[in-house]
Amino acid sequence: MPPPRAAILRVAVAGPLPGLFDYLPPTDADTRPLVPGTRLLVPFGRGQRVGMLVEFAESSEQEPDRLKPVAAVLDARALLGPADLALIRWAAEYYRSPLGEALFGALPVRLRRADARLDLDLPGLRPSAAGLALDLAALGRAPAQRRVMECLRAAPQGLGTLALKDRLGSCAGPLKALRDLGLIEACRVAAGPVPVPAALPDPATPYPAGPDLNPEQRRAVAAVSAAWGGFAPCVLDGVTGSGKTEVYIRLIAEAIAAGRQALVLVPEIGLTPQLRDRLEQRLPGPHAVLHSALPEAERERAWHSAAAGHATLVLGTRSACFVPLPRLGLIVVDEEHDASLKQQEGFRYSARDLAVRRAQQAACPVILGSATPS
Repeated sequence: MPPPRAAILRVAVAGPLPGLFDYLPPTDADTRPLVPGTRLLVPFGRGQRVGMLVEFAESSEQEPDRLKPVAAVLDARALLGPADLALIRWAAEYYRSPLGEALFGALPVRLRRADARLDLDLPGLRPSAAGLALDLAALGRAPAQRRVMECLRAAPQGLGTLALKDRLGSCAGPLKALRDLGLIEACRVAAGPVPVPAALPDPATPYPAGPDLNPEQRRAVAAVSAAWGGFAPCVLDGVTGSGKTEVYIRLIAEAIAAGRQALVLVPEIGLTPQLRDRLEQRLPGPHAVLHSALPEAERERAWHSAAAGHATLVLGTRSACFVPLPRLGLIVVDEEHDASLKQQEGFRYSARDLAVRRAQQAACPVILGSATPS
């Protein structure tokens, strides 16, 4: 139950500023209860800055007449949950970094600005009135277009573009043709958590069946599988081409089958396309990919997909270690020895070490794969 609105709000201000700053609740008519992890616009010096509510206090060391009320609440809900805040606060203390710098470094770039509002919807597509009235037999000579229309007509309220791609693969050509015909239209789809299915698939069955595992791979899968439900750091030692990725895939499939999310960290952007292709061919989605070479809007959509529980798998470089994952069940750090997993500017950290700490907090296994383990 949230504290009363009369409580002191302790806020981390964006930037390399030590400590937390005390504020009073906003004086406007907004009566929504404030929750830690929510962005706030606060008076700071002669201007205003964006900050994040971290905790409540019953009193302040500042004189009561010096406390100012929050200027505005920027978000309708918290961006970071209790587990996310706990991880980032631990990291800021461990690496001796200002908490505000660490918190806002974990957010999408746009949401670090005071003028950015949280978008609770995701871009999507839906059938137009003409598309709903269309006799699908008319698309008999365009089977790819017909598959798209069947998929969208099964969700007439709209389907997110990431979910559509996950179901049908790359379908840019058919989508353009259907737009030109006026059969589909853009829309916004409400972001919400994906419910865990009532009947889970058999976790022993991959999606789809891959190559037969050799004895060492089977032992590795069995060792991690035996640790489900608890913290277990596991080093997967194998030279390039020895089959580490197949072990990852089998274990991620088990996590997804159990209704959990998986996080895969890689050291270099160049490693993501090939690995992404393998994962998408074998594992149910939707998947989210996060790295600095992607456009900001695409990275933010992937971040929201993961935070809302939509993405079953998140694949990214070092900053992805902070992405909110409400159903986290497995972490994989590929090439864990690589120096690229260390952030060297601004808020400095080791994504490999933070992955281990996050797995400890989430009580889940973490796999550290390498040909030259550190």
